[in-house]
Amino acid sequence: MATNTASLATNPALLATKAASSRRQHRIGRAVIYGSLFFMAAFYLMPLWVMITTSVKHLDEIYAGSFIGLPQQITFDAWRTAWSEACNGTACKGLKPYFINSLLLTIPAVIMSTGIGAINGYVITKWRFPGSNVIFGLLLFGCFLPFQAVILPMAQTLGILGLAGSLPGLVLVHTVYGIAFTTLFFRNYFVSIPDELVRAAKIDGAGFIRIFVSIMLPAALPIIVVSCIWQFTQIWNDYLFGASFTAGENAPITVALNNIVNVSMGRKEYNVDMAAAMIAALPTLFVYVVAGRYFVRGLTAGAVKG
Repeated sequence: MATNTASLATNPALLATKAASSRRQHRIGRAVIYGSLFFMAAFYLMPLWVMITTSVKHLDEIYAGSFIGLPQQITFDAWRTAWSEACNGTACKGLKPYFINSLLLTIPAVIMSTGIGAINGYVITKWRFPGSNVIFGLLLFGCFLPFQAVILPMAQTLGILGLAGSLPGLVLVHTVYGIAFTTLFFRNYFVSIPDELVRAAKIDGAGFIRIFVSIMLPAALPIIVVSCIWQFTQIWNDYLFGASFTAGENAPITVALNNIVNVSMGRKEYNVDMAAAMIAALPTLFVYVVAGRYFVRGLTAGAVKG
């Protein structure tokens, strides 16, 4: 071993050869890793590429050529048609009114479910009471209930409240269904906040609301982002609840998109369908592009206590 080391030290050519071989292996390894990642990313993004390119092509070009190829001439006529003229059943108003419906549905449902989940997580972790663990277990069980299991009781409840087929009724449905998830998020995050902070605040005379507003909420900004992104995505992309609990002009954008895609008069307008799908997907794409990194940070922020 000593002889080999000495020979390397006294033979610069052999040492340079070893270094060059090591660099070559390193470059090959990096090329394999990045090549695999590029291939996986391209494969995963292929549907998005097809949607974008098809939405900016003329219909004649789509029928004459490939879905994957670049457009010969870019046009946004399909986007204008999808936004304001596409037919949803017998009404040809495009996606615009249903896009607004989804905004009116998603924003209040996200705010209310996140707020209630924050209060629940705060109470369960910092104001424990007999049976709090049982209540948390029941809420946790709600995370595993499939949509189909709650359709009938939800429909009966909305009928009793006089909210059947309305947008406020759908807001209530998503708020109630989302409480289990938001409570889980906030409970797991608030566990990582030392109880001594709450005890010190109580000694200083702070009450339930003051502690929540002045201590817990400022510390919970990462998990608030997580909850809002999660709820926004789930509510915006939901189709089953929208189709079950609304009708006509009160439908969200996912229901309208399904109707537009399935209504065809004459030739199938693939460019309009793809443009409509892109319009429906843009809000969630925007949210993840802008705040996706905060979503990951928030999920891991409360993972380790101490």
